[in-house]
Amino acid sequence: MSYDSWPSLPAMFFDQAGKKGDDPFLWTKQGGLYRSLSYKETAREVRALASALALSGIAPGDRVVIVSENRPEWAIADLAIMTAGGITVPAYTTNTSRDHRHVLTDSGARGVIVSTRALAARLLPAVAECPGVRFVIALEAIEAGGLIQVPLLAWEPMIARFRDQEDAQIEARLRRLKRDDVACLIYTSGTGGNPKGVMQRHESLMHNCMGAAHLLEQLGLGDEVFLSFLPLSHSYEHTCGLYFPISVGAEIYFAEGVETLANNLVEARPTILVSVPRLFEVLRGRITQGAKKKGGLTYLLFKLTMSLGRRAYQRQGRLDPFSALINRLLDRIVRRKARARFGGRLKAMISGGAPLNPDVGLFFTSLGLRLLQGYGQTEAAPVVSCNPPFQVKLDTVGPPLKDVEVKIAEDGEILVRGPLVMSGYWNDAVATHNVLKDGWLHTGDIGEFDADGFLEITDRKKDIVVLSGGDNVSPQRLEGILGLQTEIAQAMTYGDRHPYMVALIVPDEGFARAWAAANGRGADLASLVTDSAFHAAMSQAVERANRDLASLERVKRFVLTAEPFSIENGQMTPTLKVRRHEVLKVYRERLEALY
Repeated sequence: MSYDSWPSLPAMFFDQAGKKGDDPFLWTKQGGLYRSLSYKETAREVRALASALALSGIAPGDRVVIVSENRPEWAIADLAIMTAGGITVPAYTTNTSRDHRHVLTDSGARGVIVSTRALAARLLPAVAECPGVRFVIALEAIEAGGLIQVPLLAWEPMIARFRDQEDAQIEARLRRLKRDDVACLIYTSGTGGNPKGVMQRHESLMHNCMGAAHLLEQLGLGDEVFLSFLPLSHSYEHTCGLYFPISVGAEIYFAEGVETLANNLVEARPTILVSVPRLFEVLRGRITQGAKKKGGLTYLLFKLTMSLGRRAYQRQGRLDPFSALINRLLDRIVRRKARARFGGRLKAMISGGAPLNPDVGLFFTSLGLRLLQGYGQTEAAPVVSCNPPFQVKLDTVGPPLKDVEVKIAEDGEILVRGPLVMSGYWNDAVATHNVLKDGWLHTGDIGEFDADGFLEITDRKKDIVVLSGGDNVSPQRLEGILGLQTEIAQAMTYGDRHPYMVALIVPDEGFARAWAAANGRGADLASLVTDSAFHAAMSQAVERANRDLASLERVKRFVLTAEPFSIENGQMTPTLKVRRHEVLKVYRERLEALY
């Protein structure tokens, strides 16, 4: 079978499981070592859980919410829900009880699967307020304490009952699934307002998988290995980190967490790495700081590698004979070590979910690591375009994927059409009508095509800042350039209807500690951000950034904060985008005081 003949995502999985058999599929850490479930074992678990869900009352079309960190059971639950004819509703592990209540109520969920006691503590109060929920399945032993009135079921006993049985009812439901059926409701992470449930069809995700395979086939797709660490509840990881690997019969390692990513990369040795720009920015900073710390010849060779790598990219690989010789030597001395830090067998890293600063892309390209920037959104399942492996243009997001139509509206808005586009927003006809018109998805992004048909994203239509003089400014561009300064960890710019741009800046902790030690100050960041001398030091970073900006874009004034934007304080989405409205709730007065 192939992309054109698979009728559904579960059918795609079971077809691959039949081919792969005892080959490893899902890897997770147990007792300090990675252990795997084979394709065959996973298929058995999926069928058993699907039967258990049907017995618990899940009918075709019913919604079931998953609240879990990335682990094999997440993938099993997702596939089982669909196999039973249901619709998966992934929820972020960072959701508050209020967030869970919105997702449960809006989706009309009939059941919930939760992994840990800690996650259940925020979920169960929401379940108690949602009478439509009929059961909760828990992977760990959880005490509800009388909080909920529905059955609290244990994962393992439910599956064990059906593990060695064939269920004709489930097989019949599986056969009835069609490509046009809704597979999942992916709730947008909500950089502003309540999240909306995006209805993604089986065909939408499979079309994305086909497009990705067509894009990467030049690299020789074979025995691929992925490392999954972005939340599976996000469309980007759900498609590119789970279903695309399934579509090519790959193995998936689940990272223990972002803090252990460096070790997990070496353990998993992925061939394809899917991530967001923020992670690449952090890795760039760590690699640069590590080279600086070693100093001496190591740092000189690092800087030479960066310089020649940039020149090679800018000249499309054409270097003079002497430079080319030095560059080949640096491949062995510097770039080989850099590749080893990522496991040593990476074919490509894919960046999506937010704009990638071209300088970050150029950094990894100069290190000999292929970094492909793509573009998309949840409403498009989610990938619309991506740079091809052997024609990378770092200031673009590449051409549209195979069989995806993209055009630019008169006002510059990017419009998308094709099987990847969502069916609409769940229970929100008005919002659906606003973005789906005559089959075209109105993305809200502004862009243009270059001479080679590569798409360039210039900004978000609704995020463009209009200064009081009528000039338009891209806040994302400013923040990307500010973030390249080693002194700056995070930045958010502000200026709509004002005469100039200002910024809220989170200093880099490493820089702050070094500055404090050199200037006889305490290392407490909260006290440093009020220190006038430290403010002056940060001003130098802002001035450097301003040199790369047009006059009207330049940041005239700024304030410092010791508290980073984070998922925990609600100022970032789970995919590490800044929630501007949440940041402004805290800092608007301080930013306004700069005018």
